[in-house]
Amino acid sequence: MVALDFPDAEAALATAAKLEGIPVWMKVGMELFYAAGPDLVRRLKAQGHRIFLDLKFHDIPNTVRGAARSATRLGVDMFNVHAAGGAAMMRAALEGAVDASAGGPLPLVIAVTQLTSTSEETMRREIGIDAPLSDVVIRYASLAREAGLHGVVSSAQEAAAVKAACGAGFVTVTPGIRPAGADVADQARVMTPAEALANGADYLVIGRPITGAPDPREALSRIVREIGG
Repeated sequence: MVALDFPDAEAALATAAKLEGIPVWMKVGMELFYAAGPDLVRRLKAQGHRIFLDLKFHDIPNTVRGAARSATRLGVDMFNVHAAGGAAMMRAALEGAVDASAGGPLPLVIAVTQLTSTSEETMRREIGIDAPLSDVVIRYASLAREAGLHGVVSSAQEAAAVKAACGAGFVTVTPGIRPAGADVADQARVMTPAEALANGADYLVIGRPITGAPDPREALSRIVREIGG
């Protein structure tokens, strides 16, 4: 999944065009969506791209249910919520997606466990959760599974443990992926693409190592070669 973290539609569409023909997903996050809106998603879908809408819904159940309906009607292939919102909120997200799909294709609805920029020290000292970070990730993943969601966003470091706790079919979407030798930037828990796949990741989210490269297509091609694909 290529993270299109751009401030405008033109830059995002230009990068997507450079990657045409390589079967990757496009991740549309907050910066791009709030700048370009739903029309950008429609344009990417019209070009044949699969879309992960990464807006991390976290609100009262009724509001999240409505947001899930809107995301599903937009035609995205996956969207996420924050597991910290609780089981009722996560169930509401799934209900909204099912309602809006009207028997048609259902997007994958997944939950964020802990951000890959969050260290255990930050979680304990600032967020106020006094437990090992890996235990919190598994607790949230198990809660998402019980709520009926299709999977979670987690660090690749926790992907194997999530699979062990929630089953092989429970989807793991893993940000914080950095090719060998790349700058980790603001990420605290990272893995290379090959390491992440070996650890049970289903989807690899990669942004700056591709989108910030002088030749994004060649950067992506190197990653594909790195994982032997």
